[in-house]
Amino acid sequence: MAVNPGGYGEHRSAQVRRVLYISIVVIVVAVVAIAGFILKRSLGGLQEVAPEPANTTEQGQPAAPVAMDANGSVVSAQIAQAMELLNQPTPKIIEARDRLNELLPMAQGQELLFIKGKLAELSDKWLFGKVVYPEDKLTSSYKVAPGDMLSTIGKKHNVPYEILMQINNMAKPEALQAGVAIKVINGPFHVRVYRSTFTMDLYLQNTYVKSFSVGLGKQGMETPTGRWRAKEGGKLIQPIWTDPVTGKTYHPEDPDYPLGSRWIAIEGIEGNAVGKKGFAIHGTKNPEQIGTPGSQGCIRLHNGDAILVYNLMMPGQSLVDVVD
Repeated sequence: MAVNPGGYGEHRSAQVRRVLYISIVVIVVAVVAIAGFILKRSLGGLQEVAPEPANTTEQGQPAAPVAMDANGSVVSAQIAQAMELLNQPTPKIIEARDRLNELLPMAQGQELLFIKGKLAELSDKWLFGKVVYPEDKLTSSYKVAPGDMLSTIGKKHNVPYEILMQINNMAKPEALQAGVAIKVINGPFHVRVYRSTFTMDLYLQNTYVKSFSVGLGKQGMETPTGRWRAKEGGKLIQPIWTDPVTGKTYHPEDPDYPLGSRWIAIEGIEGNAVGKKGFAIHGTKNPEQIGTPGSQGCIRLHNGDAILVYNLMMPGQSLVDVVD
């Protein structure tokens, strides 16, 4: 009887292949099981460490959920959520403003610039516009009573009457009429000046409004850091001024009058500002020096900006923080 010479070898090879196949399957299953266990432990660890985000703000408003984008930026995710509020059929301007304002201490670089730019844009609507948003705690509607004066209404709300004239399109304070509802602002306003960037940030209470470029003290006469306050009786329109260095006196009609459109005297109350005299926020006849160290220590603004800040700062209440 003939014998197949390859029979035993083929049978042996089949056994080897089966053993090898089973071994590979066992190894794959083990690897998958181990990887799943490690992944589960990793996710569980993250869940144990990550804090539960608060779902309400201090004011009781719904808080934006804390989310991470592809770059791991909480700020970017929160900005996107605020923008969604503005892109709704009826934009939620006040809620978006408050959310963006809360992000300012955390933001840096381009994110910070974007937030400030968006908040400045929104201020043209909720603050400087005539519309009163019912949910806004920083502005409100006031029905004028017989005998009311714009100056007393402004003092009651901690803002100058000039800004009330501006936002209500009034040519003069005497145009106030009893029985008419006007928009009022709940102040006071404050500013923060950064010596390193020659900028001034404007705030209504603790809400950012917009920024201005400023000129500051030159070398040897640097604008002192510290906290200042708008001085009682210190808001003047083009006052007569005597240069403390040269002794020359300037009148508003002089062609080289240096103070520009407005003067807001400030007094030092904290830090290096204490005891300093003669300092002010004012306009300038040299706009090219804005953004540079060129003054004798005062804070210079473009004349249009000086008028706006003059209309906002409340003597005795508005603070000026000068920082590096």
